[in-house]
Amino acid sequence: MLRYEKRTKHHAILMALSVNTITVKEETIDDAVAAFEGLASQEKIDAKRIFILGHSLGGMLIPRIGKAAPNIAGFISLAGSTRPLEDVILEQTRYILSLDGKLTPEAEKKLNEIEQQVAKVKSAQLSKDTPMTELPLGGPAKYWLDLRGYDPADAAKSLSKPMLILQGERDYQATMEDFANWKKALGSRNDVAFISYPRLNHLFVEGEGKSTPAEYSVPGNVAKAVVDDIAKWIKSFR
Repeated sequence: MLRYEKRTKHHAILMALSVNTITVKEETIDDAVAAFEGLASQEKIDAKRIFILGHSLGGMLIPRIGKAAPNIAGFISLAGSTRPLEDVILEQTRYILSLDGKLTPEAEKKLNEIEQQVAKVKSAQLSKDTPMTELPLGGPAKYWLDLRGYDPADAAKSLSKPMLILQGERDYQATMEDFANWKKALGSRNDVAFISYPRLNHLFVEGEGKSTPAEYSVPGNVAKAVVDDIAKWIKSFR
């Protein structure tokens, strides 16, 4: 996360340049690779048995993390989406705005704005000079161009390491559609396992009924079954 504590003109320019050029490599992949390399360099750590777990965007980027660090022993994806990120954002927005039933005029306006931003991401006219204000989440064009054509499930086929794909069935951010896409792409492999949990949301916390954003503010823990399943899966490779 970027911080703007030093408000000098020079610092502001540098930070603006960082925002305008950031991609998922700088946002997520580099950190995961650095963590792996840092652990692998420790004398008391078996460098051949380091597994990487990614949640949400991290789960979506497992194939790219694996490509950047081929010596990782295996991967666990929690709630990793397989669809274009801009489509996921639009679907989430529509879901949240529809929770109270019929869309209000204000909600319709907001949804229309997101639809236009998503259309801009998909447009052939998208360039690195497209203003961030015209794109989803105010992200830079370079960020969206970097993700163009990225299909996580298909890309995962090139990973030769074992994978564990976990999904909460009440998740409205990464959904069972994504879980099905992972299965379709990797289901024939003996070194890939799939588990879904009927009562868990995007945070892998238990609940009932339709999941909502308000649910995330309620204190909770990752379900014990998830922790147990991850531990059991990793231990199976001893």
